[in-house]
Amino acid sequence: MLAGLGGALALNLLHEIVRKNFDNVPHINEVGEEALKKITDYTPFEISDPNTLYAATLAGDIVSNAIYYGTTATNHDFTSGIAAGIGAIVLPQKMGLDDQSVAENNKKKIMTVGYYVFGALVTKFIYDKIK
Repeated sequence: MLAGLGGALALNLLHEIVRKNFDNVPHINEVGEEALKKITDYTPFEISDPNTLYAATLAGDIVSNAIYYGTTATNHDFTSGIAAGIGAIVLPQKMGLDDQSVAENNKKKIMTVGYYVFGALVTKFIYDKIK
């Protein structure tokens, strides 16, 4: 799980650096924020502050990616990254979410998959070093 956490942190760090410094790049956080808002619509919790929504989404993203990478990328590094990236592109629309921030054009699609492959490769690297 430690390796998965390292991969998840690397993925999110890469995403944040690119998102804040370049135009026409994936904004994976927007899909997560929309999903979290929809989930909380069915609970007594309301997250209206944008900073709180961002922080909660980021925390959830790191935890879920750490679990995913920790259970898949240690043995199937490249494949698990591709699967996660394709899922990030395809699943939002199927879940009733706006996919434009990750699937608006081929550049965003390729970069989204690339982010997840990067996270998987970092996970595998850390796992091999720990092992």
